[in-house]
Amino acid sequence: MNAEPMDGAAPVVIVGAGQAGFSTAAKLRDFGHAGPIALIGEEASPPYQRPPLSKAYLLGEMSEDRLLLKPSSFYAQKDIELLLSARVERIDRRSREVVLADGRAFPYARLVLATGARPKTLPAAIGGELDGVYAIRTIRDIAAMSGAFRPGRRALVVGGGYVGLEAAAVASKLGLDVTLIEAGPRILGRVAAAETSTFFRELHRSHGVDLREATTLASLGGAHGRIDHATLGDGARIAVDFAIVGIGVQPNVELAVAAGLETDDGVLVDAHLATSDPLIFAVGDCASFLWRGQRIRLESVGNAIDQGEAAAASILGRSEGFAAKPWFWSDQFDVKLQIAGLSSGYDRVVTRPGAGAARSFWYYRGEELLAVDAVNDGRVYMVAKRLIEAGRSPSPELVVHADDPKALMAGPA
Repeated sequence: MNAEPMDGAAPVVIVGAGQAGFSTAAKLRDFGHAGPIALIGEEASPPYQRPPLSKAYLLGEMSEDRLLLKPSSFYAQKDIELLLSARVERIDRRSREVVLADGRAFPYARLVLATGARPKTLPAAIGGELDGVYAIRTIRDIAAMSGAFRPGRRALVVGGGYVGLEAAAVASKLGLDVTLIEAGPRILGRVAAAETSTFFRELHRSHGVDLREATTLASLGGAHGRIDHATLGDGARIAVDFAIVGIGVQPNVELAVAAGLETDDGVLVDAHLATSDPLIFAVGDCASFLWRGQRIRLESVGNAIDQGEAAAASILGRSEGFAAKPWFWSDQFDVKLQIAGLSSGYDRVVTRPGAGAARSFWYYRGEELLAVDAVNDGRVYMVAKRLIEAGRSPSPELVVHADDPKALMAGPA
């Protein structure tokens, strides 16, 4: 990052009013930046939490007000100009302006792209655009499908990742007849070990979910433009009232590409979260950064907060570089899964038993601890998170046999 110092009264524009964009704006004010801050979002709602959408909010246990990161008064108090239902048309790097679809232009001394990601969709040719086919990403998505969640109705969930499993759990708890299909050989195949997959497969099946792995979707069909059945890759035809598609996301990089910034499955950033233009930063789901020698994107609340705050520090010349500390969680039925670290590249998994149904799965590459999946075991999760962030790797034998999780902190580094 080799940008000239920014004047303390200079304007900052943030494109994207999700968790990452919000965190950037709030931290800029916390750091004392006195210049104008514009936070631009395409949605009609002020910045809100997304994880509960597929959990408590979909289940009806959380109101929309409780989703909000801050009440509307916060933005006035912090002198943050919040623009909702506003779409950015283009970035003019020469004049240093962001131009909205309605023609308004916002000058910037620093620009932050927090454009997030959007769900991948099924092709229209196989029924992806039928009424009753939903995704889970926004409040509007939940509003569109909420009326479908009635006892006795038949739901198809396409995709066995965390979003799909969470949606299946909610539908099952509400009394629906749920079928979940996963094209890969097992659920969670891209993000977790077979041990974690097995636990959640058994959990869902014990609650009546018809979970089918190694099963592809051939097509969705229905009369009068609305879904009423699905044909699977093995030729089976099942009746459904609606479908939820959870097959991953793709980063929103169109603005960056049009502006000539470097992209590759995300907007490329350096250690200070600056893009190939040192006046423009990228944070959150859309940002691709170097981690342990490879470029990754992290789709998580923790990463959105950390990167937003790190970008604010970089903008104000306070940056010491961004260091990712990956952590995630998932709620399904009465189970809370907490994940510390990233398991990519593991060659061994050790299972630590816990009290009752609690357990944890520890991922190693050689002798190095990479990640931990903790099931209903918050104490183990907290210890594991501290170990991973400190670069400490207790022996697998100690992990399995130590009575007290705290004893793992005393093990060899």
